[in-house]
Amino acid sequence: MNKIHLCIDALSADVADKLAQESGMTITEALQAFMETKTYALLFDSNSLLYLESAEYVFDMLQAEKRNDWEYWTEE
Repeated sequence: MNKIHLCIDALSADVADKLAQESGMTITEALQAFMETKTYALLFDSNSLLYLESAEYVFDMLQAEKRNDWEYWTEE
């Protein structure tokens, strides 16, 4: 496994933990829910470099996605 995938795995675990704490889901349920989002898909987009960001940043992006507020993340 390369370093990028290790970063993605660590970020995914941290985001799932935050999601589980916020929503009352189990870690497994939270991870499954996260894996079905656009934010998760962006972790694998090498052009986004999202895997370099903090778990808090990715979690905030996930929350914006849930609110359908993508404009904030696409502003330059």
